[in-house]
Amino acid sequence: MPHDHDTSQCHHDHGPKHIYIYSPSSAVRDKAAFRRGIARLKALGHEVEVDADALAVHTRFAGDDATRLAAIHRAAASGADVALISRGGYGLSRLLGGIRYKAVAKAVEKGTRFVGVSDFTAFQLALLAQTGATSWAGPSLGADFGVAGGEPDDIMEACFDDLLSGHGEGSGWRMHREKPHAITGKPAVPDVYVKSATLWGGNLSVLASLVGTPYLPDVKGGVLFLEDVHEHPYRIERMLTQLLHAGVLARQKAVVLGQFTHFKLAPHDKGYKLQSVVDWLRSQIKAPVLTNLPFGHVPTKVLLPVGATVSLSVEDRDALIYWGHTH
Repeated sequence: MPHDHDTSQCHHDHGPKHIYIYSPSSAVRDKAAFRRGIARLKALGHEVEVDADALAVHTRFAGDDATRLAAIHRAAASGADVALISRGGYGLSRLLGGIRYKAVAKAVEKGTRFVGVSDFTAFQLALLAQTGATSWAGPSLGADFGVAGGEPDDIMEACFDDLLSGHGEGSGWRMHREKPHAITGKPAVPDVYVKSATLWGGNLSVLASLVGTPYLPDVKGGVLFLEDVHEHPYRIERMLTQLLHAGVLARQKAVVLGQFTHFKLAPHDKGYKLQSVVDWLRSQIKAPVLTNLPFGHVPTKVLLPVGATVSLSVEDRDALIYWGHTH
């Protein structure tokens, strides 16, 4: 199991929280999922505040740029325990020059946790680069809490509850079983212990698009986690190559690969697959490359503190990222 949660061992507040829902990226098309997500959070006992423009539409976006910027700043001023995006998509990259980062960092300092995934990576990395403030890679409202025909993923929900209660201390998972190195016979991933490293990363496509801008944090000795969706392995490799040539990968203590989903191999690949990319990456950098982190465009996702100081341990196939209490 990627996560364990035992409230009997926890002396933190599990009471209702104030959750602010806003839309900084693409327009919400699935209104039913939006409503189900709000209903689910309310059923869990939380106070849910919906931004006035959460359902705004301007071409593919949730309102024009000014509208979405204003929504971000309202979220920062809301005093909420959590500011949760309605969905990802695309749109935050357009806003990075207009965000009042000091106001967002002040909200973080006062206790608001900004949570999101996918396109939200642009906001998270820009916030880290501009202020050093921590945000959380985690769920979005519609895709995760508003799932149709069933309950939200229990691990995702338990991790979210841990965030709200201040109980979260880390996330463990099991990596893929891999063959030993063909020449040396050594394990594909050696036992690893990394102490006091900055955890950062998110969506690979978004992160790569920030190279060369003031919105990509200059993290040295970090633990970089990556995920993506609808990207063929060769495109994943091309973006990793960009990070390699930009010197980003050489500065990390570990690279952790999450879930890369919803792509289709072609006859032309002739055996070139995602594992081929992993093998290539390991040949290019000295840092260990870990796999199968339960995070990405998948139902089972842990919450990760982007910008926080963490430790990382690997023993055989068991990996653990831990950061202690978050308050």
